[in-house]
Amino acid sequence: MLFGTYDFKCTLLDPAILPAFKGSTFRGAFGGALKRVVCAVRERECSRCLLAGRCLYARVFEIVRGAGDGQNRIAAPPHPYVIEPPLATETRFRAGEGFDFSLLLFGAVNESLPYFIYAFETMGEAGIGSRVAGKRAGFRLERVQCGGTTVYDGATRTLVMPHSLKKLAVPAVNAAEASGAVCVRLLTPLRLKSGNAFTAELPFHVLVRAMLRRISSLFAAYGDGEPPLDYRGLVAAAQGVEAVESSLRWHDWERWSGRQEQTMLMGGLLGTITYEGEIGPFLPLLELSRQLHLGKQTAFGLGKIDF
Repeated sequence: MLFGTYDFKCTLLDPAILPAFKGSTFRGAFGGALKRVVCAVRERECSRCLLAGRCLYARVFEIVRGAGDGQNRIAAPPHPYVIEPPLATETRFRAGEGFDFSLLLFGAVNESLPYFIYAFETMGEAGIGSRVAGKRAGFRLERVQCGGTTVYDGATRTLVMPHSLKKLAVPAVNAAEASGAVCVRLLTPLRLKSGNAFTAELPFHVLVRAMLRRISSLFAAYGDGEPPLDYRGLVAAAQGVEAVESSLRWHDWERWSGRQEQTMLMGGLLGTITYEGEIGPFLPLLELSRQLHLGKQTAFGLGKIDF
């Protein structure tokens, strides 16, 4: 599966007030900007548009059953992008401060990078965050980097598409028993369901199920098809791995939904948890998942883990 990580370097042009977690603010503003950039008919509902099947906005934001780049079709394909906002929780910024974030793209939408860059430039002109002195904070896109190489220079408006992109593959899972411990850090809220309800605990088998779902759905929709993993065997083996130390906490935060025109309460797990047991077979899954994010609302940047 093609995988691109694009680092956006920006400068704020005005004082800004942003929420502690900035992912939903960025996602909402980005969606509006991308639609203004690519929508040809200005139809309010994409489902009624004859061009929806070929429209980048519809492919990225209006995911429908059976969507995806590959031959496999899954019931609810994930979005082909993740916005990684700054992890800092500051809410007030001065004009002139740097403001950086990253965009992760999966599959063929990497070829549409110029549209994403232009959409973020448009978003910077419109402004983000709460109004200060009657206006939202504008920002200037200075440059975009991929793998440390500048692919877009905002000053000269020069774009050089990446010559090669990383191609993610599901690594071979070592079935050999390997005992040990691993500390998993939840860097942004992780929203997982267990038993059809959000859980405030994270047994290892629940984490493994989440990793398998995320990897399987992304590769099925935007890669070479569903990976040949021993799902049942891995989940069964995960039952023997125990949590031995945890500082996990449930963190609630609010986001404004422009589509539903209401404030929505979101929550997820933050903190660290240490597991002990035969963890060898799961390390490749953790390595891949630290790049992909896990759980619900990953497009906002939720579910970022490390270990």
